Amino acid sequence: MEKKFTYSVFTKPWKTQSVDDLGKFVSDLGFDGIEFPLREGYQLEPDNAEKGLSELVKKFGAYGIKITSVASSTDEKVFAGCAAAGIPVIRIMVSIDPEAGYMASEAKAKKHLESIVPLCEKYGVKVGIQHHYGWDVQSAMGLLHLIEDFDPKYIGAIWDAAHSGLAGEEPEMGLDIVWSHLCMVNLKNAFYRRSNGPEAAEAEWERYFTTGQHGLGSWSRIAKYLKKRNYNGVLCLTAEYSDEELVNEYIAKDIAYAKSLFE
Repeated sequence: MEKKFTYSVFTKPWKTQSVDDLGKFVSDLGFDGIEFPLREGYQLEPDNAEKGLSELVKKFGAYGIKITSVASSTDEKVFAGCAAAGIPVIRIMVSIDPEAGYMASEAKAKKHLESIVPLCEKYGVKVGIQHHYGWDVQSAMGLLHLIEDFDPKYIGAIWDAAHSGLAGEEPEMGLDIVWSHLCMVNLKNAFYRRSNGPEAAEAEWERYFTTGQHGLGSWSRIAKYLKKRNYNGVLCLTAEYSDEELVNEYIAKDIAYAKSLFE
């Protein structure tokens, strides 16, 4: 039976591990691939992308692990490295300048995306944009409004369960909104909790990132919806937890939970 889903994990929490140790670790957990943080201070940095990514793919490949995407910038050297290594997606997020305002920031972002489409065409690499809480494009509808006029072959949507939940979206609604451009699904979870007491003059809230079963985004509903619509692609568990010291314990639980839902 052909494997329908690719289980990937964002390796940001394991910044100091060697590539070999990391490859064995994620393979033993049951992942098929990783999203690699191609950023300063990690096992490979952007300046070495053109040659280094191909070598990184080989090293992880020895453990049966693919690099399904990189989280990085849209510099041409990143495109060139991804193309040489056969990595299909560069993940980015789009920030909103509070001084300029949302719509002006979106217009500026659209111009930037227009400028990188030729790089997508030249190298055969897609740019996937993920929504995110705070001063970013936050919601599925905001994401669609940003990218709907672009060819999904080049500019895609990365839908994130936690950030969709924090934005107040029903998961089925969020996924349907970006379906035309969907290129990857991020599985993580979060909820709001009050960070000051009832005696305070004004309530303050914080976002708490938790395991798959305990946040605002229902992974079981996500799995049901994706299977109903025959999604066939990457499920990336982002390994983001507010209790960072327990990341190894939590990611092991979450990959087991995800597989129980999707398989």
